[in-house]
Amino acid sequence: MLKDEDMNAQNGENKNTVEKPDEDIESEKCCSTDKKVDLDEKSQESDSKNVDEKEKKDEEEKSECKSETKESKSQEKETEEKKLDEIQEKRKKLQKELKKENFRLKDENSKIMNKFNAIQDRLSRTTAEYDNFRKRTSKEKEGIYSDACKDILKEILPVLDNLERAVKVEGNAEDLKKGVEMTMRQFNAALKKLDVEEIPTEGEFDPNIHNAVMHVEDDKCDKNSIVEVFQKGYKRGDKIIRYSMVKVAN
Repeated sequence: MLKDEDMNAQNGENKNTVEKPDEDIESEKCCSTDKKVDLDEKSQESDSKNVDEKEKKDEEEKSECKSETKESKSQEKETEEKKLDEIQEKRKKLQKELKKENFRLKDENSKIMNKFNAIQDRLSRTTAEYDNFRKRTSKEKEGIYSDACKDILKEILPVLDNLERAVKVEGNAEDLKKGVEMTMRQFNAALKKLDVEEIPTEGEFDPNIHNAVMHVEDDKCDKNSIVEVFQKGYKRGDKIIRYSMVKVAN
């Protein structure tokens, strides 16, 4: 019995709770919709605020990037201008150094050219002097040779005159022999005046002054001794005029 009463009581409560009037339901619906609208408006406002903040941040970032780019460009321009200034200064220094070097080289070149011209002038004068000296010495040599021949012929011509006289004179063999002997003495005197002397042929053979044209083996003669003279030799001082032509033994 208690169970049935309890069940009835619960059913009554459920009825009371389930069955509500329509006005209350509508009011609850209106409240919920208003709440939703308020929430949507707030979300829209927050979204718009977020968008505005993002746009501001983007603008600020863009402005910062622009400023940074401007600063970087200005710095690049400054560095480029500095580099250009440095290059111009270096170029000016190089131009000054090159001008100095050019002046120095021109000075050295002028000095060298002066020395070269002086040497060339000296060389031309030396060659001219040498040419004149060569011509003069050749003339002097010719004059010395002609003078030497003249001096020799002066001493020899009288011998020729005596030989011509001896040919014209008539006489016997003894007279001719005496005339030839006199002529020979005159000729030897002429050679003596000219400092010409006969090469000695007595004693041992000397290849420096003798010319051996024949060789014999003879026990009676000494080794390398001159046996016979075919032609006399003559010398003047240390100069050999003609070698003695001789026969050598052993």
